[in-house]
Amino acid sequence: MAKKIKTIIKLNIPAGEATPAPPVGPALGQHGLPIMEFVKAFNEKTAQQKGTIIPAVITVYEDRTFAFITKKSPVAEMIKKALGKEKGSQKPGRETAGTITKTQAQEIAKEKLEDLNTEDLTQATKIVEGTARSMGITVK
Repeated sequence: MAKKIKTIIKLNIPAGEATPAPPVGPALGQHGLPIMEFVKAFNEKTAQQKGTIIPAVITVYEDRTFAFITKKSPVAEMIKKALGKEKGSQKPGRETAGTITKTQAQEIAKEKLEDLNTEDLTQATKIVEGTARSMGITVK
């Protein structure tokens, strides 16, 4: 018999650096989950990706157990990494924060493809380019 799902929690956590502090503690605590158990499991699973933000999708069951999956870094994080910058433009549309090439956009799209809602690389590249534009980054 399948377990009954109580809720699903989505969090963006730095890889290998989850702590019981917010956002992790309160999000899990309110459902009565063993916080340290999740923190240890998440940190073990993501230790080799330190320095990136990893989205975690935690499924909470009614018997207070949980399961979680990790996804690839958000596209915005990947773009910042490609640029070697901390953040995008403060005023997208008015100020540019930098430039990425079409090839870089395509590489990010390839890496993120399994999490995007398309199978088509051209469409995925357009999604990445759109995210870049919204961060004030030019694609050439």
